[in-house]
Amino acid sequence: MTGRRTDRPTALLIDLDGVLRRFDPARNAEVERDYGLPDGALLATAMRPDLVRTVLLGQRRHAEWMADVAAELAGPAGGQRPAREAVARWQAYRGEVDQEVLALLRELRAAGVPVGLATNATDLLDADLDLLKLTGETDVVVSSAVLGVAKPAAEYFQRACQAVGSPPASTLFVDDDDRAVRGARAAGLPALRWTGPTDLRYLRAALLPVHR
Repeated sequence: MTGRRTDRPTALLIDLDGVLRRFDPARNAEVERDYGLPDGALLATAMRPDLVRTVLLGQRRHAEWMADVAAELAGPAGGQRPAREAVARWQAYRGEVDQEVLALLRELRAAGVPVGLATNATDLLDADLDLLKLTGETDVVVSSAVLGVAKPAAEYFQRACQAVGSPPASTLFVDDDDRAVRGARAAGLPALRWTGPTDLRYLRAALLPVHR
């Protein structure tokens, strides 16, 4: 008998940063060193919940977020210009596409498996996808800034599944963030905590159709 196994996920939702897009940490370290900032200060400041939450929900623009980051780095003593320059140089680097992951997405789509990009993002997402030549490489893009709700909220995953056209139980979610993976599982999705290219073999086995 020919057919797809009924227990096999039939769609994929995959994270952008840390999975499909990678950032070289040496770039951050170089900027911090050149501007006399503590190690890890750029990312730690930017990802502070009070600074990042509203931009990921689409309530503020990316540029406003970065202005706040620069102000925090400058501190009460001033130094606004060097801080703005440091943030601008940091932000000029938009990361690199993991070509092995991209190849898998193309393979899955060619086999008829719907693929959605599921990301907590800002209003800069479309420009980044264009820059990285990722526009059109997934069937749908599910951005927290557009939805107004972010991972790991259950509503995010429900709406992402609707967008990709697959029920939660049949939609495999992949992310490098533990909270997002736990949120997806709580919402009824099978989920994989991404650890690197060694996970690609599992994803192929889990998602590619098998005919009997």
